[in-house]
Amino acid sequence: MSVTVRPVTDSVGAEILGVDLARLSDNDFTAVEWAWTEHSMILLRGQTLRDDDLLAFSRRFGELDPPPNQERGRISPPGYPDIYVVSNVLDAKGEPIGALGAGEAVWHTDMSYLDTPPDASMLYALEIPPAGGNTWFCGMQAACAALPDDLRRRIEGRRIKHDGTYNSGGYLRKGVTPTDDPMAAPGAWHPAILRHPNGRPTLYLGRRRNSYVEGYDRAESDALLEALWAHVTEPRFVYEHAWRLGDLVMWDNRSTMHRRDPFDGAARRVMHRTQIKGSARPVAFAA
Repeated sequence: MSVTVRPVTDSVGAEILGVDLARLSDNDFTAVEWAWTEHSMILLRGQTLRDDDLLAFSRRFGELDPPPNQERGRISPPGYPDIYVVSNVLDAKGEPIGALGAGEAVWHTDMSYLDTPPDASMLYALEIPPAGGNTWFCGMQAACAALPDDLRRRIEGRRIKHDGTYNSGGYLRKGVTPTDDPMAAPGAWHPAILRHPNGRPTLYLGRRRNSYVEGYDRAESDALLEALWAHVTEPRFVYEHAWRLGDLVMWDNRSTMHRRDPFDGAARRVMHRTQIKGSARPVAFAA
């Protein structure tokens, strides 16, 4: 089969057909890499991958980052420290085998609290619940291009504080002191509008909790952030993904945000995730 790239929305995402990631030729990888660069998020359905296959595909994009520090630290399958388990399943001792539980995961960009966040993340579906747990993506390049002039003027040349206190599920990261003060929270400062390696401007927000826009007081910053979040999550910029077994989704953390719907905690959901190490610190876009 030849590789087919089919956009899923005008703003973000494409489904790739005709590819077996466990037997990926160099030519097919070039097509996959182009689609990811062009559409910021790619979906490949019906994959049958061992953890070694997932790692081999991931490493074709670059060096891997270790799993993030979550509510129970860094949880990986035995013998696979570069894979991160996202799951609500409990082991024989009643301990979670993964992170983030069954609740909602709010809009966020992976590990943006680091000075050099990961370029990309990918998630592979091993077990899914019968309903719920959908993952939503928003296209931050499209949202940036459509940014109202007044909002653009208020954030151009400014940075945003990205919080590392809580993860996207609202859990306190292991070993971190709780706070809701953006100035006291651990984290990194990044340009509100950054230059993507493809040369395009993209909004870079991270997550809402404990965020702060430099140069404003707290009330002004909060109001500005609320306006930005309302803009980027408009339906025209968003894709909702309903998972099937064997789905692999990869996204660019520099040009997307994502969130997860809650699901029945009595159902099982098991995902394995990898992430591509950041190639450079985010830099501000200069027209």
